[in-house]
Amino acid sequence: MAKRKVPAADADVIVVGPGPAGLALAIALAQEGLRTTLVGEVRTARDGRTVALLDASIRLLDAIGAWHGLQMQAAPMAHMRLIDATDNLFRPPPVTFNAGEIGLDAFGYNIENATLVAGLATLADNTRGLARVAASATAFTAGADFAEASLDDGRILRAPLVVAADGRNSRMRADAGIDIREWSYPQTALTAILAHSRDHRDTSTEFHTRSGPFTLVPLPGLRSSLVWVCSPEQAETLAARDDESFALAVERQARSMLGRMRVEGGRGRVPMSGLSVARFTADRIAVAGEAAHVFPPIGAQGLNLGMRDVANLRDAVVDARTRGLDIGSPEALGAYERGRRLDVRLRTTGVDALNRTLLAHFLPADLLRGAGLIALDLIGPLRRFVMREGLAPHARLPRLMSRAGAADPLL
Repeated sequence: MAKRKVPAADADVIVVGPGPAGLALAIALAQEGLRTTLVGEVRTARDGRTVALLDASIRLLDAIGAWHGLQMQAAPMAHMRLIDATDNLFRPPPVTFNAGEIGLDAFGYNIENATLVAGLATLADNTRGLARVAASATAFTAGADFAEASLDDGRILRAPLVVAADGRNSRMRADAGIDIREWSYPQTALTAILAHSRDHRDTSTEFHTRSGPFTLVPLPGLRSSLVWVCSPEQAETLAARDDESFALAVERQARSMLGRMRVEGGRGRVPMSGLSVARFTADRIAVAGEAAHVFPPIGAQGLNLGMRDVANLRDAVVDARTRGLDIGSPEALGAYERGRRLDVRLRTTGVDALNRTLLAHFLPADLLRGAGLIALDLIGPLRRFVMREGLAPHARLPRLMSRAGAADPLL
């Protein structure tokens, strides 16, 4: 009987989607000696969006050699202030969290999304074993030995494992048959970058309003990024204003805490919605980043969850190779599936619950939220626990995010 001819693989891993998560994963895998191909065209439009990278994500970027070139373009978040601006009958005092209380110089750093992507793309170009393909992936097929990613230029790439990091509308995820759940909120998020006359003192300030959070996050110099969550009607009115009028509205909403404001660069408007997956893996594929989870820009959880996807998947693939496993097999990907399920579910549930209580106009919910803020202000151990859990899950972090780094022993 003739032996079945198996086509040669083009790579060990194909990563589809050159956003921050896809870029970081491709770099991390290539640095481990895995032949990696990153598919997709990098986009670095400056649309007023920034990302607040928390401590564990910074450690990941540092471990792959990206952070040194990015740090000077980011601002530390040494303090986080929560202010109840819901005008309810039970209004708790503001609560301030200080990174020094848990032994950190900063909870993390805020950086423009375009700057982060550009820095990672430059590192990717200089990473041995990492090939870049600018075409778009149009189809995914799982086979006995390899997965295939079809490209819009007619090529077909083969590898034992494909990673879908191609965003919330992931074609790879859909072709793999991974079910999703989507939901929406009666809200829109406005984004912008603003200059201001007063020093932010490395403090991120979040006002909880009846229409959603209004957040100012520090950037280098006398600058901050804005995420203003409000009703679609209010968002439309605000978006129609010129830059001067819009900056004045932001200044008033912020109670002039940062003085006079001026818009710098682009402004954005994003409908608020969420997405979760039924599973994180299927035959010869894993999903990561916004292909795996999407929820409102509250609490700086979105990309940080994506970075934990990256670190967890890197560990799963490296450990599988060390054990001599097929890296696209269910056994190899099982560690990633188990590792992501609880973390993503808890974060998604927490952010969703906080956002819905702000919208509820329900006195018991107001009382509960207010009591929680007072408890955080008065009870030190509880406050420190919440700060640590907000940065990363209590469970053991993946190796590139742990303080011991990649030298940690394998599980």
